[in-house]
Amino acid sequence: MTNSVISALRAELAANTDPQTQASGERFFKEAVKLYGVKTVIVGRIGARHFPEIKHLPKTETFALCEELLKSDYMEESFIAFDWADRLRREYEIADFEVFERWLNLYVNNWAKCDTLCNHTIAGVVDRFPELVERLKVWARSENRWVRRGAAVTLILPGRAGKFLPDVFQIADTLLMDKDDLVQKGYGWMLKEASRKHQNEVFGYIIKHKAVMPRTALRYAIEKMPEELRKQAMAKG
Repeated sequence: MTNSVISALRAELAANTDPQTQASGERFFKEAVKLYGVKTVIVGRIGARHFPEIKHLPKTETFALCEELLKSDYMEESFIAFDWADRLRREYEIADFEVFERWLNLYVNNWAKCDTLCNHTIAGVVDRFPELVERLKVWARSENRWVRRGAAVTLILPGRAGKFLPDVFQIADTLLMDKDDLVQKGYGWMLKEASRKHQNEVFGYIIKHKAVMPRTALRYAIEKMPEELRKQAMAKG
């Protein structure tokens, strides 16, 4: 039955392929991406429509199905896989972090997959088991650019809620002078979201480090701040 669910899902994705959506999607990435060319909202509907067919399965079997989708390398299938895993967040155990970490290392090869997995699925297990934030600090030293970006973007939603501020700064410290622009954007985004609840602390961090912080990260970090603070942060000297 589970194989039939994946087959039906893939047939539905193929039936909704749109060449214009595929072409526009490819323009968002520097690297080659594998796309059906299905609009994101339709991908979401397809995944949601098929989830009831598998929600009775044990979590391990659902995760195995998710991994089958991830192995295809299709962007749309990865979005569905991460959504299905996220729907099980009430069942998360601390050991599930190992599963998601393996997915990040094996199957994530662009920023969209990284952000979809880390913003929700991995953030969900870290939020449930806060001690796992220490693992993110290890990720920040990875040779894999997506793992380093993941260290930051996993804390986007928790940071927006005001959580993990000391850890946000520790991860930013590690990534501060990273030469990869997508990692810079990732930790800048993390700081921006943390500033929603902790504007003064984040602004102080930025001023302290602005002489060495890449401008890409700096611009992201100050995006939600008042104009006067943005001017101070961008001022040279």
